[in-house]
Amino acid sequence: MLIGIVGWRGMVGSVLIQRMLQEEDFNYFETRFFSTSNVGGKVPETIQFRGSRVLADAFCEKSLADCDVILTCQGSEYSRKILPSIQSKGWNGFWIDASREFRMQDDTTIILDPLNRESIETAIKNGKRIFCGGNCTVSCLLMAIHGLVKNDLVEWISSTTYQAASGGGAKHMKELLNQMGKIYKCIDTSLSQDNFNILDIDDSVLNTQKNFTAEELSCFNVPLAGSLIPWIDQDRNDGWSLEEWKGDVELNKILNLDQEGIKVDFTCVRVGIMRCHSQSVILKLKQKLEIEDIQRILNEANPWVEVVPNKKAETEKRLSPLYTSGTLKIPIGRIRRLNYNDLCISAFTIGDQLLWGAAEPLRRMLRILCDENFAEEF
Repeated sequence: MLIGIVGWRGMVGSVLIQRMLQEEDFNYFETRFFSTSNVGGKVPETIQFRGSRVLADAFCEKSLADCDVILTCQGSEYSRKILPSIQSKGWNGFWIDASREFRMQDDTTIILDPLNRESIETAIKNGKRIFCGGNCTVSCLLMAIHGLVKNDLVEWISSTTYQAASGGGAKHMKELLNQMGKIYKCIDTSLSQDNFNILDIDDSVLNTQKNFTAEELSCFNVPLAGSLIPWIDQDRNDGWSLEEWKGDVELNKILNLDQEGIKVDFTCVRVGIMRCHSQSVILKLKQKLEIEDIQRILNEANPWVEVVPNKKAETEKRLSPLYTSGTLKIPIGRIRRLNYNDLCISAFTIGDQLLWGAAEPLRRMLRILCDENFAEEF
């Protein structure tokens, strides 16, 4: 089987390749690497795989059509241009996509195999060929509350997210770091003085934030360092951002539920951290359960979820981006019943959106296609 990979040098693509090397996925197939900007260049020697080291042209439809599977992290614009074109010329391979371009099409399956492996296998048997990674926030949330949705215990969900700069990509991460650096430079001398005036420092920081140049705000449009942005993605002109709209429709599509499925509301906020999306969640359950039973149901759902006891020390240590970043762990804690309704519980959960929120479902989908014995249970 020949696998074509496009967009492997970006943020999600880089994490994907890292995970594929860690799991020795390249042993299962031959690989052809494509490039949009360095055709004819060489694949780095650090990537061990079977296939040519010469980078193929990502816009050469003949080279793409040679592949049994094309996995792309190149983005929506690329997918929109290439897939319909090669399909119209007879290509009938599998398309695995990190972008949102085709997620809501009827013939597309959103992949999160610990939760919807059966739907994925049914789609393959029925001849469907388009498989897309889901919205990062939705995927991380579902991994956390897997046990409750698997047991049909959830009536509705309300989530407020705290999403990292890396959700926007490498350029957004760089912009945040540059803003942080500029803020520090404006007050580093004052901080080193024993008799510093905190109000003067505060004024200097605020003045720097308010006077970033257009170039320093080119990605987020407004300052993120030392601040937050309570809006992510496009304005749908109905009070919802596109990111918030995805939460409802994608969650129910992953679970193969109809319009009467789980009601979902998101308020999506960008915060000034590098990696990991966090969420403060309220769940209304269909029946009253003891907190200990809820914790057990959550903890038993999949190998990656970690229920964190609702204690100060454990919460500070394990329920943070610092603990979660770069791992497949999905911590969920602060689980407690709300005062106003015995059926409502609150929780706080974190996931590395570059892993379970992006790269990991893609690489696992590759393995499902290439290895019938892969992860049969999960």
